[in-house]
Amino acid sequence: MEARQLTPAPSVQEISDRAGFMALEPEWNALVEATANELFYRHEFLRIWIDNFAPSAQLRVLTLRDGEGRLTAALPLMAERTTMYGVPVRQLSGTANPHSCRFDLIAQEPEAAAAMFLAWLRTDKSWDVLRLTDVPEGGAGWYLLEEARAAGLGTGTWESLQSPYVPLPATREAYQATLQSKFKANCRRRRKKLEEKGRLTVERVEGGLELEAKLEEGFALEQSGWKGQRGTAMAQDAGTRGFYTELARDAAYAGRLSLYFLRLDGRPVAFQYGLTYGGRYFLLKPGYDESLKECSPGQLLMDEVLADCISRGLREFDFLGPDMVWKRDWTDKVRRHTWVSIFNDSAFSRALCAAKFRWVPAAKEVVARWKK
Repeated sequence: MEARQLTPAPSVQEISDRAGFMALEPEWNALVEATANELFYRHEFLRIWIDNFAPSAQLRVLTLRDGEGRLTAALPLMAERTTMYGVPVRQLSGTANPHSCRFDLIAQEPEAAAAMFLAWLRTDKSWDVLRLTDVPEGGAGWYLLEEARAAGLGTGTWESLQSPYVPLPATREAYQATLQSKFKANCRRRRKKLEEKGRLTVERVEGGLELEAKLEEGFALEQSGWKGQRGTAMAQDAGTRGFYTELARDAAYAGRLSLYFLRLDGRPVAFQYGLTYGGRYFLLKPGYDESLKECSPGQLLMDEVLADCISRGLREFDFLGPDMVWKRDWTDKVRRHTWVSIFNDSAFSRALCAAKFRWVPAAKEVVARWKK
């Protein structure tokens, strides 16, 4: 009687060095494309993020392979030392920050992957809290939260973003019909007012020899306004500048870059740094000349970019980032994002969880009531 061969069980492997992470690129991107297919989960995006924002971070990239060695899930993490209410904490964080826009577990079978990753992490006592930032509504990362709750671990969530987005119809006329008449009239009036100052033109840059110069124009325009005053403009921090510069080069090579300019007699008065992927346009950074704010050049460029996206056959315009009044002029739809926290199985971690999600919120509520 012939003996049956048993198929090897799936196994978790942890990658802790950059070279090991780099070697994953082909199969990592194949996994992304076969699952959520989000631009921000692709290997090159994460690599550029790590190189500019966390070059010396201790990587802890979890991977899951099936019995035949195929990559079926990935969770890019890094180990950090931080504080919580003044207390030192050992934290595992997703390789993400506000410039990442969204972050998630990547998995063919999210529930099974979450169970195996959590079991792997629970054998390790070197961390106190696991934090995933900006997990989208319906994302695979929610399975990690469910598994942790089922295992009796401390957990907590905090809604971080409601990012507006626009489902794009087939024609500009169909989209215009969804906008409020008063808003459209205001746009027409402001456009006329701006046209009285000179000739308006719109430019889309997708790469080429002038890419660096065009980026500098965009960086300068963004820095000229309130972002420059607050120190949050792209060009004001070396890591941030490096990230957006390298990301633009990579996106241009892949055919995903869309830098838009609204020009007044050739001078840039509004700017968008956007990426196009999977039939969607993602607005990473806008900027405009605030000396012309009475003409709303940023909104006038928005109108042109939306029209161009529709003409290119794109299916969605994603504003990314937080909900803002100017974004809501264009849509009433939002995509929710949440920070997910999972605490390790220790007395210290349980106390941290209780402090963050019970004691401190309760104390704040008492103070708020007392002030009334």
